[in-house]
Amino acid sequence: MKTINMTVNGKVISGAAVEPRTQLADFVRDTLNLTGTHIGCEHGVCGACTLMVDGVPARSCITLAVACDGAKITTIEGMDDDEVMIALRAAFQREHALQCGYCTPGMLASAHDVVLRMPDATEADVRFAMSGNLCRCTGYVGITKAVLSVIEARRAAGVTKPVELRGEIGPVGSGHAEAMAADAIAKAASSSAATAKAAPAKTAASRAAPPVDSSKPMTTIEQTFTVEFPREQVWEFFGKLDQVTLCLPGASLLAPPTETHVEPKLRIKVGPIVADFEGAADVERDPANYVGTIYGSARDTKSASATRGEIRYTLVETQTDEGAAATRVDVQVGFALTGPLAQFSRSSIVLDIAKRMTDAFAANLRARLSHTGGADEAPPMPAAELNAGALVFSVIRDRIVGFFRKLFGGK
Repeated sequence: MKTINMTVNGKVISGAAVEPRTQLADFVRDTLNLTGTHIGCEHGVCGACTLMVDGVPARSCITLAVACDGAKITTIEGMDDDEVMIALRAAFQREHALQCGYCTPGMLASAHDVVLRMPDATEADVRFAMSGNLCRCTGYVGITKAVLSVIEARRAAGVTKPVELRGEIGPVGSGHAEAMAADAIAKAASSSAATAKAAPAKTAASRAAPPVDSSKPMTTIEQTFTVEFPREQVWEFFGKLDQVTLCLPGASLLAPPTETHVEPKLRIKVGPIVADFEGAADVERDPANYVGTIYGSARDTKSASATRGEIRYTLVETQTDEGAAATRVDVQVGFALTGPLAQFSRSSIVLDIAKRMTDAFAANLRARLSHTGGADEAPPMPAAELNAGALVFSVIRDRIVGFFRKLFGGK
């Protein structure tokens, strides 16, 4: 147990004993009985648990209570007398911006920050700034109108100067971290230098992959498909990173690849969200066993969504029904997705989507291998966005149809 001190809604909390693993959301709800802070995804994605740490919005489900030692915490219960919050609550009621109400405390906390920081915000600005808070009742139109109405009312009253609440660089609450002793700093620097020296050097054309949180466990899926071409031909094609990358739906290249490094861009559309993932990947190939492994990470240029993954493929000789040479491609994909798009990685539907993506990749691969001018002369494929939203609805539709077929004895 660790003892912490903090100020919560203006009340000093002294000597509170918490386990180091206790999240701030659990501490304010279970220990302080401030249940206005709601817990949703517990992954920092949905925003329902948003509250204020030193005046700055924070996801309390992924913030440790011990990290807030000495901080000033404000939950929804502590904002009754705040003039901006009073205006927001009235606007939410007036614009019908709440339905079930579960997301509302987090919405109000984020909206409070937007109103103070962005006095000249447009509708697009508000939608982007609030995109980290999800409403399962889809009340986004009313929420946007409510926030805009408060901003416009303040602007009409002459309040046009933004309020900057961040006073420290780093994560929310980092200003309360204890200073590191000089000898500890020297030791850490020495360790970092030794690690950098031991690490293998990258080629001049190589660019470091975007930093992505490595603490999130990866989801693993396996897919298999067969192409009607000899294994040697398929293996040779897989070594041409500029060609094989463009077989992915919505993929393009940011720079010319080398034999072992590629920098792809993947465009994905999920409903109204369009994500452009830019990243880097390194490739290892084992010609003796026809096995390749791809390590990479990418980050969306428009939001906080990021992904890291490892793809391992194995080429196995086989034959078509007519006895012609063919190749079975066994693929194992491990990936972790964080940010707004992470909600689509925690459902069994992702397995169906992965199968459809694999089918699209296989079809593009066949087209390039069978091109009369050869794979090297194949025309570049358009980098059309991958419409994951359409895939989701297609999967759901197929599942519903399958359910009724089973229900009524159909095939």
